[in-house]
Amino acid sequence: MDGLSRRNILLAGGALGALGTLGAASPVSARSLWTWSPGDSVAGAGAGVDPEWVWDDEVDRLIASVIDRGDVAKVNEQLRTWTRNDQAAPAGLPQDVREFMDKARQLPSWADRDKLETAAEFNKTRGFYLNVLNGIGGGMLSTAIPREARAVYYSKGGADMEDRVAKTSILGFSVGDLNAYRADGDCVVQAVKTRMVHAAVRHLLPTSPAWSQVSGGQKIPISQADILVTWHSLATYARGKLLEWKVPVSPAESDAYLHLWQVTVHMLGVQDQYIPKTWDAANAQSKQVLDPILTSTNEGVELTDILLGQLAEQTSPGGIDRPLCNALARYLVGDRVADMDRIPQEPFWEKTIATVWPKLVAFREGLLPLPLVPPLAWTVDEAARQYILAFLTKGKGTAIEIPDTNRPSGR
Repeated sequence: MDGLSRRNILLAGGALGALGTLGAASPVSARSLWTWSPGDSVAGAGAGVDPEWVWDDEVDRLIASVIDRGDVAKVNEQLRTWTRNDQAAPAGLPQDVREFMDKARQLPSWADRDKLETAAEFNKTRGFYLNVLNGIGGGMLSTAIPREARAVYYSKGGADMEDRVAKTSILGFSVGDLNAYRADGDCVVQAVKTRMVHAAVRHLLPTSPAWSQVSGGQKIPISQADILVTWHSLATYARGKLLEWKVPVSPAESDAYLHLWQVTVHMLGVQDQYIPKTWDAANAQSKQVLDPILTSTNEGVELTDILLGQLAEQTSPGGIDRPLCNALARYLVGDRVADMDRIPQEPFWEKTIATVWPKLVAFREGLLPLPLVPPLAWTVDEAARQYILAFLTKGKGTAIEIPDTNRPSGR
């Protein structure tokens, strides 16, 4: 199966992770009653209020003001110069924006630097799997999450999916970077920018007549519950697949990987009372908020087709063609979700992948103990990530930016 090279798998991850960091959920009627205990959170306690009705009030008020007073272009111009975790918020920003960013960029008091370093080393050796799972797997799950698919489709980014993919890949890649939360990394930067983008979408999307007709009764998008749904379609899903594939993961690595995502979802504005403190707590929460709401929507089906078509285009000639893209996506998310996304069945490739993938994992795990393999694997993975961004942006680069409008009608 020559098409399944490391470079093509990573490219798939960049392309299909397009929807991953804009959290959203399904119609309210499909949700279970919120019974998850805040005692199972990193806070250890909480009011127990359903996160479906909790948003991010401070940044929501701020970004609504930025949009309404016409400061979006000015703020975005300054944000482009903010690129490192240890860099002060740009002096040219409006004072209220800079003051918010100075607070929002602070790691939680419970952040553990040693665990974050262990997570970085884990990403070095397991980045191949994680890019596949968070990219292709998470991407296909996201198109089966009704509100997420619709929020992406009807927001500004839905009109230009290549640019949307590239912008989302920035945050996804920064989470898996070796220096994600080090001084010279940029995960703090990208998370804070994404948090502000979420606030802009919450302000703008309710004014979209198209979105209002399909919002499932949700007047304001991207609640705390919605972000948790996306969190589980990435972190919880990926960890479960690693166990299913029998990838060796030590207790320390598992704990560190969870911690990386705990810190990241905190930086995206989720209250600590909703962030699971253990994988058992995460799995329980996922079964309540993610599993019941997966379903098919016209918008999700269209986005799936766009993303898989993009992938096939990007990786040819000499890469993986559309039938193989379809089969790999079906293998990663299973027939139930694949059918929701209306991904065509590919009997030959599906059988081939089901046979070859476990052997690929076993072969890779057999090589990992060799001294030079982890750093070499990381070098190749990083080169592929940079290629993805360069390809998607036609070599011009891109940045996470606050939108000032919804998807134009007719596009």
